[in-house]
This record gives sequence, C-alpha cells and structure tokens, in this order.
Amino acid sequence: MAPHREALKRYCSRAMAFAIFIGAALILGGLPAWGKGLIAGTLFSILNFILMAEALPHRIGKSQRRAAAVSLGWILLRFSLMAVPMILSLGYHLFHPATTAVGLFSVQAVIFAEHLLSSITSSSAGSA
Repeated sequence: MAPHREALKRYCSRAMAFAIFIGAALILGGLPAWGKGLIAGTLFSILNFILMAEALPHRIGKSQRRAAAVSLGWILLRFSLMAVPMILSLGYHLFHPATTAVGLFSVQAVIFAEHLLSSITSSSAGSA
C-alpha cells in the first residue's frame, strides 16, 4: 500500500471513530444537533483529506503554470465541499454550527494529537 494511503487510513479511521463515539454520546445525552454536526463535519473533513492526498500526484511533472491551475481547481473543490455542512448547519439548522466546525478540523486534530503524543513519549523516554 502506498505511504499516503496508509496515512489516510490511519488518520481518517481514528477521526471517524472519535466522531462516532463523541457524537453518539452527545446524541444520547440529549444534544442530537451537536452529535450530528460533529459526525457530519468529520465526514467532510475525511473527504477533504482524501481529495487532498489524491490530488498530489496530479501536480507532479506538470509545468508551473499548469500545476498552479490544477492546484487552484482542487482547492476550490475541497473548500466548496467543506462549505456544505456549514451551510446546512447555518441555513437549515440540521446540525450545530460549532460542532460542525470542530468536525471539519477533526483529521487535522488527530494528526496533531498523534504527533504531540509521540513527541511527549519520546522526550519522556529520553529523560528516564
């Protein structure tokens, strides 16, 4: 399996597991819009991350002008897709806007948390 696909699988599955666990707790706790917002935001965060990873090979080996145009197209597509849950949460009140926004950053939060945890464990192992 390609390295970027392994990273996709690891980070996206962890983000989705986190969102389902916390989202279910919020729904069962009487806050269904909050739980649905977190889960919806996470789904779109995962979709964004997949599109970003799959778009990388399309920019390699192209002229600078062509690569810039392709990059801009992918960015517009990704941002448009990420706007969908926010529009639904703000315009139609299907989800809570705050948890939807948190969900949109869930993959990035998982990546950050993993690196932070790795840094903490490696620095504490070195000082022992």
